[in-house]
Amino acid sequence: MNLEILTPERKLYSGTVYGVQLPGEDGMFEVLEKHAPLVASLRSGSLKILKDKIGGSAASYTIQSGFVEVIHNNVTVLVEGATAVDTLNE
Repeated sequence: MNLEILTPERKLYSGTVYGVQLPGEDGMFEVLEKHAPLVASLRSGSLKILKDKIGGSAASYTIQSGFVEVIHNNVTVLVEGATAVDTLNE
C-alpha cells in the first residue's frame, strides 16, 4: 500500500509500505494492505511505519495531532508536526 505523511510545511514520507501503526484518539491501531476506507483523528504519540511483512525494517516518528485517511490502498496521514525517532534497517 502507499503511505504519505504530510505536515503543513513538507512531505515527511512517501512510499510503499506493508503497514502503519497510528495513535488514534481511542488508542493505537494498525492499517494494513486492503484496509477498509477510513477517516480517523489522531492524537499526539508514536507512529510506526512497517516497511515489510517480516518486521525487520521500520521507521518511527513522534507526531502531533492530526488525521488519517485510508482509501483504495492509499494512506494519507496529515499531522501538525512530526519528528523522526529512529530508523531500523533502513
